[in-house]
Amino acid sequence: MSGRILIIDTVATNRIVLKVKMLAAQFSVDACSSRIEAEAIISTNRPDLILINLSDPVEDRHDFCRVLKNDPETSNVAVIAVGVADTSKARFAALDVGADDVLPNPMNDTLLLARIRSLLRVRSASQELLLRDSTSRALGFEEANALFETAAHVALISQEDACDASLNQMLLNGLGQPVRALASNCVLKQTAVTPVPDLFVIDGAHSDCDRKALYRLVSDLRSRAETRLSTQLIVVPHNEPEMAAMFLDLGADDIVSSGTSEGELTLRAKALIRRKLLHDRLRDTVRNGLHAAVTDPLTGLYNRRYVQAHLTRLAEQSRGSGRELAVMMLDIDHFKQVNDTHGHAAGDQVLVQLADRLRENLRAIDLVARVGGEEFLVAMPRTSAAQAHLAADRLRRLVNERPFDLGNGGRKLKVTASVGVATSGRRDIEKSHLNKICDQADAALYAAKSAGRNQVAMSKSAA
Repeated sequence: MSGRILIIDTVATNRIVLKVKMLAAQFSVDACSSRIEAEAIISTNRPDLILINLSDPVEDRHDFCRVLKNDPETSNVAVIAVGVADTSKARFAALDVGADDVLPNPMNDTLLLARIRSLLRVRSASQELLLRDSTSRALGFEEANALFETAAHVALISQEDACDASLNQMLLNGLGQPVRALASNCVLKQTAVTPVPDLFVIDGAHSDCDRKALYRLVSDLRSRAETRLSTQLIVVPHNEPEMAAMFLDLGADDIVSSGTSEGELTLRAKALIRRKLLHDRLRDTVRNGLHAAVTDPLTGLYNRRYVQAHLTRLAEQSRGSGRELAVMMLDIDHFKQVNDTHGHAAGDQVLVQLADRLRENLRAIDLVARVGGEEFLVAMPRTSAAQAHLAADRLRRLVNERPFDLGNGGRKLKVTASVGVATSGRRDIEKSHLNKICDQADAALYAAKSAGRNQVAMSKSAA
């Protein structure tokens, strides 16, 4: 499990206990006792998630949380409020200043880790979309319209024939719009839910509910193409942390206990709707603003124009996180022979299928582009030299272990590829240094070709 956690708590024993738990879960951890210390850590080594005790008697941690969420530099850092009294008023106060969730003491470890995993997944997706958006604007495309509060499609799913009237009324009062009621068994049977809700509120609070069916429902909605981008808020029985953790790990976006106040329910629902609409807007920006100008028409990958701008964004991100950036150059061996022997249509088939293999086997945050006839660039942020070598060898095997389908009667062709790798190290990445990394990856690719092809070569600076 990856991710950097910052723990902010005045009580030393609380910090130590939480740090031990986070280290055991394979997170990188920083811990401090004051706002001043936290600001220093954030400025030099920005965390992915903050665990903050809001009950500190000396400092106004609520104000600090509000500042973090209002600052564009830290607004995407997930925040979990801990040490909060288990009351509606205390939870509402924490959520109102921007906390993504509230976990009162005593915390359940299973639920805590499930919530962290869930928030880090969301943050990763948000980072990728925001990064693409900033690149499109750097290339000169018009910035998307500002996000306005608009009516959203909300569905309340219940296992009962009739939905919980009080829950429906709270949503209606809080959101100020009708809520569509759906029976869970009908949703599972339907091949499509139209119009697709921006938010599913799933009522799992009844003691006699079929939990396995609800787990299946959450997983099913997350896996369907038409509903996978919808957000999910699950209502669970009070004091059922294991059930709540299971929902989060299956893909639910947020959990709320039965008996929660209308105010808290509304805050959580509105936050999920805003996030969904923001992500929709960012996806539209990327899809409509960039596609024709910065993608390769044959493979659908990004082209060299996009690479120049986006690598700069990745370098800025690496500077902010203090982590390495890996750049790979991958080239199909003897590609001219493929065109000469089998024709350019066959060569195009190889390029298209190779692009698909690369795209399907890299992270959302990674950049993959076609930068030459048979040459591809892959950039992987937060990747050390050792990790980059493993990834490059895996990509090389993706090429040579499975033949490419040329069509025309099922003809298949086996090809190989060579890969050159360079990494930034942990120093600052200036534009000139970024160009040098690409040159080093190119030189490493040439070394791999000269050494016999079908292999990975590391730049001397990355070895």
